[in-house]
Amino acid sequence: QVQLVESGGDLVQAGGSLRLSCTTSGLNFADYAMGWFRQTPGKERKGVSYISSSGGVSYYVDSVKGRFTISRDNAKKLVYLAMNNLQPEDTAMYYCAARLKTAYLSPWSQAGSYKFWGQGTQVTVSS
Repeated sequence: QVQLVESGGDLVQAGGSLRLSCTTSGLNFADYAMGWFRQTPGKERKGVSYISSSGGVSYYVDSVKGRFTISRDNAKKLVYLAMNNLQPEDTAMYYCAARLKTAYLSPWSQAGSYKFWGQGTQVTVSS
């Protein structure tokens, strides 16, 4: 049974930092690219960042470039999202997701291209 479990969400003040973690089990982690998505009530889930199966390629949505860093540890089957200089507009539920590395022809931010999802962790940034 595949499981993705996010952690690290919290309430922080604007300008603060958080590091989200996503622990995976039940899949051959090295065969999967990983993404972080976020969603606010009433809005669609949007891609925040992506990292390839090897960790050699990463992408970010423009609004987080220079502030967020995605990384992964294939030995521990973990993926991280380091978030700095957080702003109120970063407030959302954050989800990690996994897609097979063979899905690289699909846009990284296409939620439908991801096979497995976690339950989410809440990030709230106060002004």
